[in-house]
Amino acid sequence: MTRMRAVDAAVLILEKEGATETFGLPGAAINPLYSAMRAHGGIRHTLARHVEGASHMADGYTRSAPGNIGVCLGTSGPAGTDMITGLYAAAADSQPILCITGQAPVAVLDKEDFQAVDIASIAAPVTKMAKTVLEAGQVPGVFQTAFQLMRSARPGPVLIDLPIDVQQTEIDFDIDAYEPLVPAKPAATSAQAEKILDLIAEAAHPIIIAGGGIINADAADRLVEFAELTSIPVSPTLMGWGAIPDDHPLAAGMVGIQTHVRYGNASFLESDLVIGIGNRWANRHTGNLDVYRKGRKFVHIDIEPTQIGRVFAPDFGVASDAGAALDALLAAARSRSGALPDFTAWADECTARKSTEHRKTNFTEMPIKPQRVYQEMNQAFGQDVTYVSTIGLSQIAGAQMLHVYRPRHWINAGQAGPLGWTGPAALGVAKGKPGETVVALSGDYDFQFMIEELAVGAQHKIPYVHVVVNNSYLGLIRQSQRGFEMDYEVSLAFENINSAGSASSGYGVDHVAVAQGLGCKALRVEDPELIGEGLRVAKELMDEHQVPVVVEVILERVTNISMGTALDAINEFETLAQTPADAPTALTPMSELAAAK
Repeated sequence: MTRMRAVDAAVLILEKEGATETFGLPGAAINPLYSAMRAHGGIRHTLARHVEGASHMADGYTRSAPGNIGVCLGTSGPAGTDMITGLYAAAADSQPILCITGQAPVAVLDKEDFQAVDIASIAAPVTKMAKTVLEAGQVPGVFQTAFQLMRSARPGPVLIDLPIDVQQTEIDFDIDAYEPLVPAKPAATSAQAEKILDLIAEAAHPIIIAGGGIINADAADRLVEFAELTSIPVSPTLMGWGAIPDDHPLAAGMVGIQTHVRYGNASFLESDLVIGIGNRWANRHTGNLDVYRKGRKFVHIDIEPTQIGRVFAPDFGVASDAGAALDALLAAARSRSGALPDFTAWADECTARKSTEHRKTNFTEMPIKPQRVYQEMNQAFGQDVTYVSTIGLSQIAGAQMLHVYRPRHWINAGQAGPLGWTGPAALGVAKGKPGETVVALSGDYDFQFMIEELAVGAQHKIPYVHVVVNNSYLGLIRQSQRGFEMDYEVSLAFENINSAGSASSGYGVDHVAVAQGLGCKALRVEDPELIGEGLRVAKELMDEHQVPVVVEVILERVTNISMGTALDAINEFETLAQTPADAPTALTPMSELAAAK
């Protein structure tokens, strides 16, 4: 048996488990692990500027491709507490990231030593496992268990805390004898699949709600196959966007009270059976439950048994991995070939609805209206683009107007929505998709959180385009304050003494100057007719310099984006499209009949 330090064993395990992309900051208590990585040479590392940023980079990397597990590294105390937001964001969206913290020596853990904190207890609520390893001989088993847990059932993050003396203690370890533990995942039975098909056979207007569990299970191809086999329209959730291409005939459009398309809500309200696969019935999707549930039956398939009935009791619930459920449904549907109802006419109704009820995007006003930005993004970036976003009016409007055609091409911190996630996550996504076009979308406030991580992209040559729609406001909060008849502490505007004489005067922070100071390229657009040219130049600069490129678009200060409290009560604040020219990048051009109305 080979004799080695516990951290040398840990590095060998990381490589064998396929977790070779790490993001973090070295420090005294984690330096032994860094020494093991340096000696081994098989682990890649990106030096972050903030440990929370490193955790979001690991999260973005995990989401970029099936099977990825990003690793975040940091020293003891505040590095671990900095990771908590990243762990929460990953846990909320069922993403497996591994955080490893250094820790004070075992002998002083209960003596308030410098930067010694019980990080395992702090992290426990937002992880599948959080453990301080007190015996070096346990290190291999803890890592083995961690990887099994991250991949089992509902995926999620793990934190392993390693005291510095434990890291350096020698143990007997043979990597050739190490084998990853098999993940445990529930699978739907044939009887359950048959029951679902019985419900489908009784329906007239079934619809599938495709959640993020389908993306996690790498089952988008099986979803599309099942939809095509049965002619059932599919509506993705925000986390499931891309599971079916937006331009697929059976793509019915996203449903929700914020992130949605009008025809998606309209089709859902005509449905009588809703089959949720890998989704949570999140409140931004459902809105008022009385409206959402009225007149329809529900099937809920989710990998986590406690999700079944958490929001409301379905007519039939199945605890299953989304991929396994789709396998069972496909087998059952094939066995009933010709015996299921023909839903083609219903699917055609949903398809026809896609040429109606468009929102106007082709605004020419100055300052720029945000809708025009997404129109230009649709034109500038083809079907291969991967969008990364987090929260705010920018994300909501983007989800209403952008188009996504492939799984993992819309990457979003859906449930947690932490400001500042977008930039570092985009760096992680770009690391996971080298050579591909990655485009981040932020409002000005989201962009200002963790803006220092732009320097990481400059230093490590991680290229992506970051579109910043700047209205110098906390726009979503300002809009929600309308109900309180106030506009209080949400403006970011001030007269910047270093910038004057342009439309951006009075908008406060000079994002272009900051980005350039951090080693990136940046440009500002103030005319709607120049947005497309700005995006074209940004792509050229990104390719040439291999660094992040910021495109700041100066918006009108106040814009209210469409949203409401129920699927049938969405507030439209702007003029809707009246002609095809009003929405030139709509997936399906407005029909003459719709225009006439």
